[in-house]
Amino acid sequence: MRRDIFQAISDPTRRSIITLIALQAMTPNAIAEHFDTTRQAISKHLRILSECELITQEQKGREIYYQLEIKKMKEIDLWIEQFRKIWENRFAQLDEVLATFKNNKK
Repeated sequence: MRRDIFQAISDPTRRSIITLIALQAMTPNAIAEHFDTTRQAISKHLRILSECELITQEQKGREIYYQLEIKKMKEIDLWIEQFRKIWENRFAQLDEVLATFKNNKK
């Protein structure tokens, strides 16, 4: 089953996992050490992130390493960018209103 990227990042634990592996690939055990939960729960989160293609696995010897898939993170950024432009425009309008208000008060 292919899950939605936004479903994957809606969970705080999964966002924390993404943050952890953003800089370096990690094994499931290394990831699990950062959380106060079971190894099975971490495995479930890793499976969901993998199904969304936000992370990939690489076998190195007997260990599996998970790493962030930057291209998929770009999809999230592109979706958010449209809202960022709206927010920036509204903040610019608010700045103008506040500046006008401040100038009229003097």
